[in-house]
Amino acid sequence: MSAYEAVIGLEIHAQLLTKSKIFCGCSTAFGAAPNTHLCPVCLGLPGALPVLNRAAVDCAIRASLALGCEIHETSIFARKNYFYPDLPKGYQISQYERPIATGGRIKANSDYWTPDYDIRITRIHMEEDAGKLVHEGFADSGRRSYVDLNRAGTPLIEIVTEPDFRSGKDAAAFFSFLRELLVTLGVNDGNMEEGSLRCDANVSVRPRGSDRLGTKAEIKNLNSFRFLEEAIEAETERQVEVLEPGGRVIQETR
Repeated sequence: MSAYEAVIGLEIHAQLLTKSKIFCGCSTAFGAAPNTHLCPVCLGLPGALPVLNRAAVDCAIRASLALGCEIHETSIFARKNYFYPDLPKGYQISQYERPIATGGRIKANSDYWTPDYDIRITRIHMEEDAGKLVHEGFADSGRRSYVDLNRAGTPLIEIVTEPDFRSGKDAAAFFSFLRELLVTLGVNDGNMEEGSLRCDANVSVRPRGSDRLGTKAEIKNLNSFRFLEEAIEAETERQVEVLEPGGRVIQETR
């Protein structure tokens, strides 16, 4: 391990603490009966006209300012097309080329963040959440997927960092710091068990001292600080074991 170092970036999805969804008036309350918080907009029915939720924009701006980002006067939503079994439209409405904020930074050795290097925030963008696939609790469990669309259209921000972390421990500490910050701001409820805060980790390794990036693997949907740290450490070890005998890491989602 000493011959290599990890290079880690995070993508954190935070559900915004609003009463209604991002483009319609349906409730975002957790725990309702499946497929009851729905309307023509979040079902993607022809002719439905989405209207942006101002409270969601306010939350996104509050988080962006707290992370030192530049707020852009113009941001644009786009269609993110790939197979979504739990989004009726078949695409996700997200921000791509023109996000709401870019260029933040968390300073090293601050009162709240202890590692001795800065963490740069690449971008913060707004998007809608997908629904939920359910595989348990039915007579035919394991043979079918059931879809609950209550969560479809819930407002999110995605906070993307530069690949500045060097260990799973530091990444988990930042995730914990960010959770506390978002809860304090009233932007997110911090309830990771209900999926309100989730993290993806992009992990690669390189020879220690090199400034070139290795091939990354993306670890999806981590919802605890311990899981994030353990997943990064396990993935780092796996990639080193591939590289040491002369193998090649393949870019993939895990």
